[in-house]
Amino acid sequence: MTQRMKFWGRQPAFYQAQRALTMAAKKGLGDPVLAELVVLRASQLNRCAFCIDMHVKNLREAGVSRQRIDLLPAWEEAGDLYSARERAALAFTEAVTVLTEGHAPDEVYERAAAHFDERELAHLLAVIVAINNWNRVNVTVRQPAGSEL
Repeated sequence: MTQRMKFWGRQPAFYQAQRALTMAAKKGLGDPVLAELVVLRASQLNRCAFCIDMHVKNLREAGVSRQRIDLLPAWEEAGDLYSARERAALAFTEAVTVLTEGHAPDEVYERAAAHFDERELAHLLAVIVAINNWNRVNVTVRQPAGSEL
């Protein structure tokens, strides 16, 4: 594997802006566990080992059960393990992260809008956009899991 640049150390202003963006997005969402589930799911989809490692640890520290963490990739089949609000957020996360149809489907947006008011939905979208930024950089530079940024 080719040695990659230490991006975050070379871009301190971008790093600080990205941190501020992430913190503002999460703060407005209100529920820190929901925010962590969303960022973990996006990181799984983007195959970002660094972020997966970090957010699994964050969820464990928050007291989230191992079963909820382990079954996140199969949340749709996990029954009542995730609330209707969490399932709506996870569906929205997948639609925004993957954009397989070239856009987020109306049904997924409407499902999320049924569980989040406009302000919360805007923060949810901001959390998803922010983690996708983190993922894209960390995957590109192959940031090792457990390493310092």
